[in-house]
Amino acid sequence: MVMKINIAWLYAITKYGYPPSIDKILKVFNDIAGLKFRYVELEGVGYHNLDEIYVNKKNILEHAETFGLKIINFCPILPDIVSLDIGRRNKAIKYFEKGVYLAKYFGADMVQVDSFTPPLEFLGEIPYSKAILFNIPFKVKIPIDFKWNIFWRNFIDTLNTLAKISYEYGLKLILEPRVGETVSNTDAMLRLIDNIRYDNFGAVLDTGHLYAAKEILPLSVEKLGDRLMYIHVSDNDGRDNRHLALGRGTIDWENLFLTLKKNNYDRYVAIDVGGTGFEGNIDKAVVESKNYLIKLLKKLGITYEI
Repeated sequence: MVMKINIAWLYAITKYGYPPSIDKILKVFNDIAGLKFRYVELEGVGYHNLDEIYVNKKNILEHAETFGLKIINFCPILPDIVSLDIGRRNKAIKYFEKGVYLAKYFGADMVQVDSFTPPLEFLGEIPYSKAILFNIPFKVKIPIDFKWNIFWRNFIDTLNTLAKISYEYGLKLILEPRVGETVSNTDAMLRLIDNIRYDNFGAVLDTGHLYAAKEILPLSVEKLGDRLMYIHVSDNDGRDNRHLALGRGTIDWENLFLTLKKNNYDRYVAIDVGGTGFEGNIDKAVVESKNYLIKLLKKLGITYEI
């Protein structure tokens, strides 16, 4: 088994802000190459940004290749895929296919989608609107016309459509459980997998999100099995959803990776440190995480590529 280590887009958010304009993408490629990485993921945030990336796709790919970088995952961020308004949902699906086309054009292995927050009425803060911290109180009113079963069936139908599109392009479709969203934990992810008709569909395990949600990470790996298709690694204290450098929190990394080894996981591991509220030098945090991970993998006898 060979794990392939890359940098996730959270690095770029921390360093250059959000969303990722074309000039920021090119700067990030330069930075990532300078940190001695080969693999990278990329996001398209909303309709305008996706259109911008589409228009500039040749320049982006050529720039990545100039630095010897391989784009392994593309994430079209389209909240309307969970909308109950069929017009808005269909527009999001159309743009998702544009994102799948871009993933294929860039030579990626995967296209990633989020499950987003259901259309509830938040009285104040909304999950992930500003930060990934858990110490924010949420007040939620369930709209009188909202029915979970109807929403869930629509969501399943949409995900089957997205999985079919991805399958036809020869790509994996992956989704990351996040607290406060439609799919918020490992077991919700398993329920979703059971309802998707295409075996190219699988999970992203984000250690920062799931550990802060009090999940037992090795058990999450075991539950997901061969449907675990991608991993984001960051550390925290299990209380706040911070994305710290590896070793700066309390995650049991050794038993997590022993379970990955047990399950013959041989795909990508993304260093996903940073994000809103991050303090310190992001380049230093990424290198620190890389060195921590290399030392651990050597100890456990796991082969890796960077």
